[in-house]
Amino acid sequence: QVQLVESGGGLVHAGGSLRLSCAASGLIFDNYAVGWFRRERAFVASIRHIDDSTYYADSVKGRFTIFRDNAANTVYLQMNSLTPEDTAVYYCAVSGSGYRGEDSNLYGYWGQGTQVTVSK
Repeated sequence: QVQLVESGGGLVHAGGSLRLSCAASGLIFDNYAVGWFRRERAFVASIRHIDDSTYYADSVKGRFTIFRDNAANTVYLQMNSLTPEDTAVYYCAVSGSGYRGEDSNLYGYWGQGTQVTVSK
């Protein structure tokens, strides 16, 4: 059973940084991808397990970085230069097929989310 637990959200001033974590368990797929989404499942970033390839939404390129710690089975989202427009609940999700694109329907497993609030 795949379980995803997000953490690291909070309140930060504009221009600040946060690092979100997605701790995963039960991943039995040969090839999978982990994505971060926000609001109504709007794509933010993803990373594919088999080759560490990453993909970002245009709105976060250059500010956000997705990376993983295999030993800890955790995927992180480092968010820098935050703006109020980044305020949202952030979710991590897993695609068991290795799909790392923007279509949230192709991610079959979701965490509960963590709130990020960026004040002016």
